[in-house]
Amino acid sequence: MTRRHKLTLARIILGFVLFVAASLAPLEGYWKLAAFLVPYFIVGWDVLWRSVQNIAHGQIFDENFLMSVATIGAMAVEEYAEGVAVMLFYQVGELFQSVAVGKSRQSIAALMDIRPEYANVIRDGSTVEVDPEEVAVGETIVIRPGERIPLDATVLEGSGSVNTAAMTGESAPRDVEPGDELVSGTVNLNSVLTARVRSVYSQSTVARVLDMVENSSERKARTENFITRFAKYYTPAVVFAAPALGILPPLILSEPWMKWIHRALVFLVVSCPCALVISVPLSFFGGIGGASRRGILVKGSNYLEALSKAGTVVFDKTGTLTRGTFRVTAVRAAALSAPELLTLAAKAESFSTHPIARAIVDAAGIGDESAAGQVEELAGMGIRAQVDGHTVLAGNRRLMESVGIEIRDGDTAGTLVHVASDGVYAGSILIADEVKEDARTTVDSLRAMGVESMMLTGDRAAAARAVADELGVDRVMSELMPGDKVAAVEGLLENSRGTVAFVGDGINDAPVLMRADVGLAMGALGSDAAIEAADMVLMDDRPSKVAEAIAISKRTMSIVWQNIIFALAVKLLILVLGALGYANMWLAVFADVGVAILAILNALRAMNVSKIS
Repeated sequence: MTRRHKLTLARIILGFVLFVAASLAPLEGYWKLAAFLVPYFIVGWDVLWRSVQNIAHGQIFDENFLMSVATIGAMAVEEYAEGVAVMLFYQVGELFQSVAVGKSRQSIAALMDIRPEYANVIRDGSTVEVDPEEVAVGETIVIRPGERIPLDATVLEGSGSVNTAAMTGESAPRDVEPGDELVSGTVNLNSVLTARVRSVYSQSTVARVLDMVENSSERKARTENFITRFAKYYTPAVVFAAPALGILPPLILSEPWMKWIHRALVFLVVSCPCALVISVPLSFFGGIGGASRRGILVKGSNYLEALSKAGTVVFDKTGTLTRGTFRVTAVRAAALSAPELLTLAAKAESFSTHPIARAIVDAAGIGDESAAGQVEELAGMGIRAQVDGHTVLAGNRRLMESVGIEIRDGDTAGTLVHVASDGVYAGSILIADEVKEDARTTVDSLRAMGVESMMLTGDRAAAARAVADELGVDRVMSELMPGDKVAAVEGLLENSRGTVAFVGDGINDAPVLMRADVGLAMGALGSDAAIEAADMVLMDDRPSKVAEAIAISKRTMSIVWQNIIFALAVKLLILVLGALGYANMWLAVFADVGVAILAILNALRAMNVSKIS
């Protein structure tokens, strides 16, 4: 509890004690009024002052105005105890709300702690401590045990373990050694590391993540916007309805004035929309905060709401459902011997960092030196390169067909890389990828939620079908060009019974991530493209995070609608009872403050994601 909260609590306690004393004291007339005014102003002076300030700025219709009018009116009709009680319990509700909001911010605040405070840079032979924003690309930094890694960098010297929990939500450390990449915001655990900076602070992973989280509240859900618009029209309506309730019946029916003025005051107290205005955004904020603790970063509550309605989840295959760690499992030579074919393909692919290319290079054992010249990458098909005076093509069936080369393509489960030299088919290399451990359980979890799964891939039909059958994926489309994936998602957007979510690695799939209703970039630790393109960023590479994100979004929306229905139902009931004279000011206090507290308590459940993990 902050110092401000403690001061408010002290005011409430003092006001309550003086309220009880005034209620028990045998006072009458002005002395009784004075006795109640003391606790009234101690507890409610800030509400009255905010009301005056808002009126001066033309912002009349808010909860401060409603509370001020209702309590001053109660005092005017000599309902002193009720007037003080309304203000007292209103402040209790406000304190509870403030503490609850502070608690819901803790998960976000914990994420904000990943912001590095300094960087140890080697300059002129000595180590100096500077602000991370002052470090340039290519400079060398030193990270000591226990220090937060300030910038994205590559390890030059040292080996050890890095705690990535702040970014991924996973407690298991990751081992690093020279050549490995370090991600800003993570923590060096047990040894001194020397690293070369890969990007300036403003372009680092930690800066992008922080910017995304800090701006998440700007993208409101449709439900949240509806509540804001509802309160905008609802509050003025009840403010004008209350005087009508207090004036028209006495004039038309010749009823006692005091009876209807009291009912009008009850109407005002009940009508305060704070239970809705506070609990609904708090529910979304709690859901976003709880998700962040699990390494699921949400760019706005609108995406959380959209994901809760997911009807279809579309997965990229490589690196998403499979590990993307390829190895050569067979070499099928035609015009050359198997070793010659493998070496030729490796030389052509040696310039590339694509996982399939690296698998061929590693299998050939030719090292990292590129032996290819005039390399041309053919999007969605493969490459054309000059190798030892020969024109070499390496890629898929579509590449060979585009130049009129007849190929031999079996029904083998795996990725086939076809190779041709100077227009003559040389053979094929079979590359196998490993399915991720939790991919099958992810598909099963989605099916249990009533969500259809689909896989899009540029791989061969046989390889794609083998993976789909192993995982139980509902639908699969294979041999797709990058533009075909976008077209496939657009077709789903027109025909899906719910929203369409796309899950990819965030680098090659950026166009599809942006086209889907919700784009989820998985395994995006250190990927700038993922953080930019996706609506949600899953900071590790486990597919099960997708099902977890949907479960969190569904639970959050369930809590939101619980609060909306409960608050509206109770308020409507007591508004009617108040207008008919069956509800007094104390019941009105419950309908306002009591409902708000219950709704806030319910909203806080959105933060608890332990049962979903």
